[in-house]
Amino acid sequence: VVTYVNQLDKKTLKSILTEPKNALIKQYKHLFALDGITLTVPEQVLDYITDTAYDLKMGARGLRSLCEAIMVDAMYSAPSSGKKNIRITLPYAKKRVERMNTII
Repeated sequence: VVTYVNQLDKKTLKSILTEPKNALIKQYKHLFALDGITLTVPEQVLDYITDTAYDLKMGARGLRSLCEAIMVDAMYSAPSSGKKNIRITLPYAKKRVERMNTII
């Protein structure tokens, strides 16, 4: 069986990223909270993730790949850094996604 689906719009992708009970951003915030760290992801970073997923036609599943590329280094280094607050900046997010693109 072959089927076609319509590409999700940016608003829907952002909603998937942030709104459901088990939204990706909520999952990452919870993982950091387990180590006593407050994770902040500004709107501009959420928009960047959404725009990138949309522009590259990655869909909702691509959101996970982008979030992982952005968060993985911080997840491993933050617990031993002694920091209690981590803020993901737009330059940081862009650098991590660019690195992901060079690996692919």
